[in-house]
Amino acid sequence: MTNSPTRSGPSARTSFGGRRGAIFWLAFKTGLLTVITLGIYRFWMKTRLRRWYWSATRPAGIPLEYTGQPLEKLLGFLIVVVFLAFYLGLANLILTFVSLAVFAEYTFAYVISAIVIAPLWFFAQYRARRYVLARTRWRSIRFGLEPGAWGYARRALLGWVGVLLTLGLSHPALRFQLEKYRNDRTFYGNHRLHQGGHKTMLYPAFVHLLIGVFFSAGSLLASLESGQEGIAMMMVVSVPWALFGLVYYIVEGRRILAAHLTTGAMSLVPRPRVLKVLHIYIVGNLFRVSAAVLILMITGFLFLAAAAVLSGGFEFLTEMNPDEMAEDVFLTMPAWITGALGLISYFLLFLVWSALTHAFLTFPIWRHYAETLQIDGLEELEQITQRGRDEFAEAEGFAEALDVGAAI
Repeated sequence: MTNSPTRSGPSARTSFGGRRGAIFWLAFKTGLLTVITLGIYRFWMKTRLRRWYWSATRPAGIPLEYTGQPLEKLLGFLIVVVFLAFYLGLANLILTFVSLAVFAEYTFAYVISAIVIAPLWFFAQYRARRYVLARTRWRSIRFGLEPGAWGYARRALLGWVGVLLTLGLSHPALRFQLEKYRNDRTFYGNHRLHQGGHKTMLYPAFVHLLIGVFFSAGSLLASLESGQEGIAMMMVVSVPWALFGLVYYIVEGRRILAAHLTTGAMSLVPRPRVLKVLHIYIVGNLFRVSAAVLILMITGFLFLAAAAVLSGGFEFLTEMNPDEMAEDVFLTMPAWITGALGLISYFLLFLVWSALTHAFLTFPIWRHYAETLQIDGLEELEQITQRGRDEFAEAEGFAEALDVGAAI
């Protein structure tokens, strides 16, 4: 177990005041409005969801505040889309020309294009985090993050090259280094945060994942070479072990990092439980899969009902070949009915899946992390004063356009 900094001074727990049903209906309604508006309401949806989660999270009994505005997200997204269209369009045009002229094929262009976009991916992550912190307040005092997106992108890109070269063994060190880079540039009011610890402290949390992946890969390779089913059966143990190891690495890694995060005399005491988070993942995904199966069954019934109406009753089903029933039902309906039912089924599945993700995954995990967090050294709050507002011309535009780092 990694040693944590010494704690002192008054402390307080964090509470969570939200309800599962409320976030389910909020996610479903805002998702429906997003579909109806062809995606434009997405920025309002994200704002409303964040405000709900932030206000439900109450360190020392005082709720967090999210002050981001949907319109600034929309305008920022449009600005970035124009920039990326020019940047990526010009880059891809040049790369395609060079690839065809020199190599007479497109592979070179595809590889270099991926390399060109990778720094923007990490740049977008940092900028999104900076925007969210700048629009988050506690006790009416703003958080903030210093500029440094390109420095983060450079470190992340080189670090992931190292992860690939070491077959994943350097990931704990990279995870610590990137988190330290961000946290050491984070402010609460006029107080800078400090990420303590060292780059090797996440390796104990990494062991279970490493063992599970090692035995899973070894069992798979051995079974492919020898053809013995007994060796492949080892994966029945090793694969679940690897999945448990992944959850353990995520949860325990977050606990260790948070336990070494301080600002002055104020520090955190996180106590998340790995088995609790694993239980949430299992139950939440079972609910989501069950809902997907139910929606598919309802879709099948709607197809049969529509075909029955068009054919004068359900008696026609008894005359069909059971092996060709699906194809026959499909052919009996006009294309517009088939298309309409298909769209309804797809969007219903999408909306319910998203709402259940919030209700049975994001909500309980967020609540668990909040309710197992304690803040020590609260006397430091008397020394913290307000910081200026950070302006963002593009808000989360890069993260939205590249579809990274802009989740709740």
